[in-house]
Amino acid sequence: MKLLFSKHKYLFPMLAVFLVSSLLKIYILFLDVVPFNADEAVVALMARHILQGERPIFFYGQAYMGSFDAWLIAFGFLVFGEHVWVIRFVQGVLYLGVLWTTYYLGVQVSGSRKVGIIASSLLAIPTVTMTLYTTVSLGGYVEGLLIGNLILITGIDILRRQQQQENVLFWQWLILGFLFGLGLWVFGITLVYSIPVGFGIIFFAVKDSHHENLYRSFLIPFLLIGVGGIVGSLPWWIYAIKHDFGSLIYELGGGAIAGAVMGGFWENIIQHLVNLILFGSTVVFGLRPSWAIKWLVFPMMPFVLAIWFAVLVFIGRKIKRKEWTTGEVVLFGVLGIFILGFVLTPFGADPSGRYFLPVMVMMVIYCGELIAKLADQYRNLAIVLLLVLVFYNLLATVQCASNYPPGITTQFDSVTQVDHQYMDELIEFLRTHGETRGYTNYWVSYPLAFLSHEELIFVPRLPYHQDFRYTSRDDRFSPYDSEVDESKKVAYITTNHPALNDYLREKFRLENITWQEKKIGDYLVFYRLSEVVKPWEIGLGETTNP
Repeated sequence: MKLLFSKHKYLFPMLAVFLVSSLLKIYILFLDVVPFNADEAVVALMARHILQGERPIFFYGQAYMGSFDAWLIAFGFLVFGEHVWVIRFVQGVLYLGVLWTTYYLGVQVSGSRKVGIIASSLLAIPTVTMTLYTTVSLGGYVEGLLIGNLILITGIDILRRQQQQENVLFWQWLILGFLFGLGLWVFGITLVYSIPVGFGIIFFAVKDSHHENLYRSFLIPFLLIGVGGIVGSLPWWIYAIKHDFGSLIYELGGGAIAGAVMGGFWENIIQHLVNLILFGSTVVFGLRPSWAIKWLVFPMMPFVLAIWFAVLVFIGRKIKRKEWTTGEVVLFGVLGIFILGFVLTPFGADPSGRYFLPVMVMMVIYCGELIAKLADQYRNLAIVLLLVLVFYNLLATVQCASNYPPGITTQFDSVTQVDHQYMDELIEFLRTHGETRGYTNYWVSYPLAFLSHEELIFVPRLPYHQDFRYTSRDDRFSPYDSEVDESKKVAYITTNHPALNDYLREKFRLENITWQEKKIGDYLVFYRLSEVVKPWEIGLGETTNP
């Protein structure tokens, strides 16, 4: 019995980690403080359409972030029904996989199970940003973290075998290639894991590429990785053949963000560095939420900041000593590739911190290693440090949850923070008055469509920015357009936009159109229009400034 307990003594702490993480997710969902916003609604609609026979490859309206998450949610809908909580349940199950693989990765890198337990514990009650993006579905963030961890676990094992000139099993090459390809399709953020692992494999292959073993060191591994990669990314290639490679590469490189980036090359680099150092670091350490510039649990901030500063010093000393294990080199590579990618690509223009999730996983592993080393001599101090971080993250999450609206939200622009508590009332009003088709903005359109079981179709052709900026990318699902275009009756729904409301009133009067208005929470409904008028007929929906 003692031997059995010793063999599985780390199983019980991990079960506790799973339980704590699950209870936190359930608590947040029970409070209903995580809004069901448009991006998540698009994924939900994709899942519903999959069950109806559709086969989307990417997130509607773009050529990056594959539909893998929608397929998983579709399975959840098939089992439990089409509910918002099912989406979050799927994300929670996936996140348990992230916790387990982070534990394994921590053990693999450090050789200590304590490190794995501490790292996974810090993710069980994580920063509020990690909580947010592993609770809601935006198309692949949790899958990206899980696939990334699996890439590192598989890649580090292969690199160790290469370094020690041991045979790498053929299935390991295939699995690594499959994970490379799957990650490319699911979410391009996995490239921050794939690139350093790939470079490491090439390095050892070149180092070991004597003439007599060229076949073993080069041809077979890269052939197997290639085969696995093609299988894993097969949907990506199908889309590329049907459309073009150019759009895929453009989207993968941040094309959607690039359109909004202003300034010259060096000006953008400087701005990206500011976003990295100032905005990114504060999100990684949990000092602020991703959607706002406000400090969380201010009295505890100095202590938390001191702990993370100690972790950075710990990392710096590791780099200076150059006494790195294979796993540590790979983690350094992930951080390096991430920094380069953030600074040099349009993704660096996003100050929200959502792209820093992989960095958070790396940091909790380093933090776990530091605390584990301290525990060898200063056990009580190590326990205090761990409790400070966990308790701080918990209080920060509670602080954000208690401030609803906006609650724990994916929307970092206040203009898009629509209070959807009144969505049921809006749906009932529209149904009662027979207003089933019309026009609105992106943040209303898709939650309304999903929650009304697509009875109410309002296409996003209205601007939500106060300066009337509009992008056609908001219109994600073209079949809805024809339904609205063919309707003999339309309504307009706006949110928190007085200037747009006045603009609509003025244009309706000029067109001799009569109408009625109804205010429902953040929504303003223009209904019972005396005749159909389309947004582009009154200077909206196809212009940037009317």
